[in-house]
Amino acid sequence: MLSKNQIKLISSLQKKKFRDQHQLFVAEGYKLISDLLESKLESKYIIHTKQANISDLLKHNQELEFVECDASDLKKISSLKTPSDLIGVFKIPCSDIKDSDVSQSLSILLDDVQDPGNLGTIIRIADWFGIQYVFCSKNTVDLYNPKVIQATMGALSRVKVIYTDLPQLISQFISTSFPVYGTFLEGETIYTSKLNTQGFIIMGNEGKGISSELKPLVSKKLFIPNFPSNQATSESLNVSVACSIVCSEFRRRQL
Repeated sequence: MLSKNQIKLISSLQKKKFRDQHQLFVAEGYKLISDLLESKLESKYIIHTKQANISDLLKHNQELEFVECDASDLKKISSLKTPSDLIGVFKIPCSDIKDSDVSQSLSILLDDVQDPGNLGTIIRIADWFGIQYVFCSKNTVDLYNPKVIQATMGALSRVKVIYTDLPQLISQFISTSFPVYGTFLEGETIYTSKLNTQGFIIMGNEGKGISSELKPLVSKKLFIPNFPSNQATSESLNVSVACSIVCSEFRRRQL
């Protein structure tokens, strides 16, 4: 059965400082846990109620430690209003960067994105459009925030998310054949712009957009036009929605 020490540990992982300290994060729900196990992320243990179906998780080639608990204890450690029957505690992995992969493909750069739902959704977008890397500024919301983990819907298992110094990263790769894209109101319409099959796509902060530090490093400014152009519409698009439109247009050109 779930011990008091385990309850204390898992509850503490709601906060970033304890996730950093223990190098652990929490995932909830069968599909999400199964996807993470499929990706070979190492689990510490799987907490479950008696009613949970854990037999299918045994197909993953890991030595899983299962800990049974009752519904009341599960509620204590869950971040969800309606807890699942399964909670997984996983070790935070080390993500490596292969320069050759980055230089030959598209990557997303997130400049101080703050909303957990936006980060999780952007990781799902990257997964859908076959984008391997999402690079985050150090002030972007923590990847292992429970709300981010849930919003990824398992895409985290297939996309590498790396926190780094974005200007330094850009300076390492930028060239005439490796453009840096960003969305701006004064940019060129994305539907008529020339788009490469490799480069960086910067998505800015929800309220401030792309920072003054990164703006000079953008070599290609893109604009997502509203429709019709002469009619008043919303002031801007949600950053994850804008990211989806941009990635979709890049991939459409490759069809």
